[in-house]
Amino acid sequence: MGDQVPPTRMALQTYKAKKTGAKKGYDLLKKKADALKARFREMAKEIYSTKGSMSDACSTAYFSLTSAQYAAGDFKTKVLEGNFVASVRVTGQTDNIAGVKIPVFRQYETGQEHLENIGLAKGGRKINECRDKFMSLLSILVKLASLQTSFLTLDEALKVTNRRVNALENVTIPRIETTLAYITSELDELEREDFTRLKKVKDQNAKRAAVAANLRSQAGYADYAAPDLLDDAEDQDLLM
Repeated sequence: MGDQVPPTRMALQTYKAKKTGAKKGYDLLKKKADALKARFREMAKEIYSTKGSMSDACSTAYFSLTSAQYAAGDFKTKVLEGNFVASVRVTGQTDNIAGVKIPVFRQYETGQEHLENIGLAKGGRKINECRDKFMSLLSILVKLASLQTSFLTLDEALKVTNRRVNALENVTIPRIETTLAYITSELDELEREDFTRLKKVKDQNAKRAAVAANLRSQAGYADYAAPDLLDDAEDQDLLM
């Protein structure tokens, strides 16, 4: 990757900015993964606890059903005589955990009552108790379904987040650092070459200046040692 990047100052600044952005993204994703892991563990504990409650509630509800059938006989026809509008409905909503949308199921009562005509006689009280037990069981089942669905969604989001964290930590950031090291080494080499070239030019200029100074010095000595023969000054008479 580094060999394909031109070793320029602009490329160096660009990859420094990329490294900063990658590290910020890594930190944010790491915090997100930690938050998801914490909620994931809490949800696993809630599922385990809810399954235990479901087992107890299921046993209690079916024991109550057996008691109601023993006291009132087969009361299916009485239940079917009522209207067919559900007395309990389940609605789906979403919760947000560290930017991940988690489905949540909640139940609510519609206000419709199917057992208005069942009195205290012929096991009516047992039937009402059975109804209450199964309503409690239904609440636990809805909660368990919501937890398990949220658990699967959270598990998938956690896997995706961990893959992104690992990709940034083991691929993207090391690759950027390798490219930065390549660009830095190339720029340092270019600076050394420029320094060497400038030093050579300076040495050559110094040598030329020394040669020129030497030539000027020699030319000045020659001018002093050889007077002008065409000078108009009178020569001194050497004969006395």
